[in-house]
Amino acid sequence: MTESAAAPAAVIRSARHGEVLCITIDNPPVNAISSAVRRGLKEAVEAADADAGVKAILIAGEGANFVAGADIREFGQAPQPPSLPEVCNRIEDCAKPVVAAIRGAALGGGLEIALAAHWRVALADARLGLPEVQLGLMPGAGGTVRAPRLAGAQAALDLMLSGRHVKAKEALSLGLVDRIADGEDAQAAGLAYANELLAQGAGVRRTRDAQGLADRAAAQAAIDAAKADTAKKSRGLFSPMKIVEAVQNTLDKPFEEAVKLEREAFLACIDSPQRAGLIHAFFAEREVAKVPEAKAAQPRALNSVGIVGGGTMGAGIAVSALDAGLPVVMVERDQPSIERGRANVEKVYDGLIKKGRMTPEAKAAVMARYTGATDYAALADVDLVIEAVFEDIEVKKAVFKELDRVCKAGAVLATNTSYLDIDAIAASTSRPQDVIGLHFFSPANIMKLLEIVVPAKVSADVVSTAFALAKKMKKVPVRAGVCDGFIGNRILAVYKQAADYIMEDGASPYEIDEAVRGFGYPMGPFQVTDLAGGDIGWATRKRRAATRDPKARYVEVADRVCERGWFGQKTGRGFYLYPEGARIGQPDPEVLAIVDAERQKKGITPRQFTAEEIMRRYMAAMVNEGAKVVEEGIALRPLDVDVTFLYGYGFPRHRGGPMKYADTVGLPKILEDIRAFAKEDPLFWKPAPLLEKLVAEGRDFSSLNQPKG
Repeated sequence: MTESAAAPAAVIRSARHGEVLCITIDNPPVNAISSAVRRGLKEAVEAADADAGVKAILIAGEGANFVAGADIREFGQAPQPPSLPEVCNRIEDCAKPVVAAIRGAALGGGLEIALAAHWRVALADARLGLPEVQLGLMPGAGGTVRAPRLAGAQAALDLMLSGRHVKAKEALSLGLVDRIADGEDAQAAGLAYANELLAQGAGVRRTRDAQGLADRAAAQAAIDAAKADTAKKSRGLFSPMKIVEAVQNTLDKPFEEAVKLEREAFLACIDSPQRAGLIHAFFAEREVAKVPEAKAAQPRALNSVGIVGGGTMGAGIAVSALDAGLPVVMVERDQPSIERGRANVEKVYDGLIKKGRMTPEAKAAVMARYTGATDYAALADVDLVIEAVFEDIEVKKAVFKELDRVCKAGAVLATNTSYLDIDAIAASTSRPQDVIGLHFFSPANIMKLLEIVVPAKVSADVVSTAFALAKKMKKVPVRAGVCDGFIGNRILAVYKQAADYIMEDGASPYEIDEAVRGFGYPMGPFQVTDLAGGDIGWATRKRRAATRDPKARYVEVADRVCERGWFGQKTGRGFYLYPEGARIGQPDPEVLAIVDAERQKKGITPRQFTAEEIMRRYMAAMVNEGAKVVEEGIALRPLDVDVTFLYGYGFPRHRGGPMKYADTVGLPKILEDIRAFAKEDPLFWKPAPLLEKLVAEGRDFSSLNQPKG
């Protein structure tokens, strides 16, 4: 065995093993494709191709991954040569057989490198994917041209449009890899395969010549179906349609031209403002976990969880904990309630079994970690308890008095309240330092957002434990301070008010919902009210009635709707009609009559609103309250507001979140709008001092996103 000199920055190593030259990519932690990796890989392949003693080339990654995609440390920098397409083309053009040995992640550009090789062997833990669409991009180094040639148009489009990862077995069935090898040593598996190929005289087999598109009619049908589906689902996203167009070019054009057109489309995606929003979302999700308490203290032990309440929310939290591998003790008030709670948990797993995503045996193994009880004493030994009972502060205080009595010293006591004062709940115990808010979003086993609400007296290690739980549950945690509604629901209340004002001033609820969907949300605010249940907001409004400013404008339309018992989908009508249990609502003329009656009562002459006018008000209200939340320290940084809305409220990811959106539009423009709207209603449209300060200083929200603590 001979060692060659290391490539620049020692990220590429070459070593001879008999007639096979092994090129190892070593760029910790995940072998990302930096400019040094591209340069070193191209040089190593060229040197091997020119070396008469080398009969085959093996490309492998050091450690637990092949190549996990582009190096995010180089995002936003000027590109350095060689480009990844040049590297991939050079690999494919090699006159000697090139084998890629894949362990762990082969994602994005990493998979494109592997697709350019002539042969591919995967270890059992391999994960292959082309997830660029999630960053507003598309494969740009031959992925849209080579993947369809290997796997066919339908499978390749599914991979690229979903951004999902496939495991080794599926990759083999799709034709993306040629075999699966045992063990954890990618180099050993690759060398064995390369030597076997040499012994067989297998030679070079270029992906450009693969026959995955031989059935042109089937390929065209797959492209047409993807185009129709993308037009319907992608809600104005730029890169998905570019992916479909690129696969069409792959079918219609020669290989070299298709690769060239793919690169042009990739560069157009790079320049898209959607990419900036998606990249911001990508980094913001990683930044939210950086909180002062996590730096200051280690988490407490977290080996078991208790849950009080087995309703929809309690059951969803239980599933999240069970899926994280934790034993769960659920407490309810009586035996029928605990049976209902267990049934609610099992219903989730039964649904997975029905879809073929879980076996009955796997369900049984998970449920073996679940215990139901009617006595709080069952929680005596758990490390963390989450209360998920009715949203009433006296009920919750009573629960916490019981938890204080039975739970062991050092147990974390958490409340799942959406609005209520957690300082007051903590004060009902003798251990406020152990009390924290864990605001899950419904359905709790699906929604990724977890607001971690930090009351005044909580210990840093309890906050750290909450973030550790979020990580175990694969949630996206956001640190929030205590106020009515925390980050998300506090801001929601304000932009929902803005929507109510627009409705009373002349737009129908259906026009408002349509404008919000046109912006990129999956649902509008009145659809969301119907989905959540109008009675929930009604109860909150009644709770707040005593403290509401009598001078503040109050729209009573939603109250009139609720007074008729129309609470949304669960009652068959709300703002919309839901005949025979329909999930999609129909406009209701009676609701429009209620709106008209309220306008007449207040002497309002309705006026027309364009979709753009609706969204300017809707977003100005959201951004202005977001600025107040940041200024008051309820959110640590603007990016925490962004992540809350991306993961909890359906904010369109390609816009990056409300605060990123405001930066994109320009804060002076947002402030100008707020001041214009204030002429109609100066009490509601009061500019946030932080917004005024940033505009005066010529700064934006992103300037406040530096790590704290």
